[in-house]
Amino acid sequence: MKFVRFKGSDGKAKSGILEDETVFELEGNIFKKHKVTQTNYEISEIKLLPPCLPTKIVAVGLNYRDHAEELGRAIPEEPLLFLKPGTAVIGHEDKIIYPKHMSGRVDYEGELGVVVGKEAKWVSEKDSLDYVFGYTCFNDVTARDLQAKDVQFTRAKGFDTFAPMGPAIVTGIDPDDLEVSSRLNGELRQKSRTSQLIFSVPKLISFISRVMTLLPGDVIATGTPGGIGPMQVGDTIEVKIEGIGILRNYVT
Repeated sequence: MKFVRFKGSDGKAKSGILEDETVFELEGNIFKKHKVTQTNYEISEIKLLPPCLPTKIVAVGLNYRDHAEELGRAIPEEPLLFLKPGTAVIGHEDKIIYPKHMSGRVDYEGELGVVVGKEAKWVSEKDSLDYVFGYTCFNDVTARDLQAKDVQFTRAKGFDTFAPMGPAIVTGIDPDDLEVSSRLNGELRQKSRTSQLIFSVPKLISFISRVMTLLPGDVIATGTPGGIGPMQVGDTIEVKIEGIGILRNYVT
């Protein structure tokens, strides 16, 4: 199923299930009890919102070998974790704001996002997928010059609008071998498969849950493949993941 959030005609955020080009409104909490109503909208008539509002985004650095190589970094022995704030989240078709007051290079990083479905703490790798609600497209937007300058990743990764995600959360798919690609102004820049992850989705969930408690709606950004590059004002960036869809954003 494809779960979305959208702005209703009353201006309030609502949840729904996307079937073809129609969104059926939901009652209740998607992570708890909910039901599908008969109220529906054509997707062209509504404004999609970020599909969830995470308390935290746990991102993973250098989780594809080719990405580590292009940055001249060693392959990590354990997952390299950092956090992106919830205030950075934007949705499909939203604008990425280029922070020219601080940065001269802002990059795209297309990634598979894992959406947590229930509280996860000290989860075994074997049971880890039981804690997943679904998967989404994610763009770990990065001020690359600040990442090199700062000791921590907080500033480089944490600007408002630096966590585009969507357009939907898709359930019932296998994360082990999905194609992940990014196109800048229609030109293919990144292409790989999640089978190339250094640390798999189950490994990441188990590892992270032994560091911090994951809550429903939290997102794990699993890392980006090689092919990262800068974006400029006026650019359009698209992250496409097999079985999920296309996340499109505009740099302004």
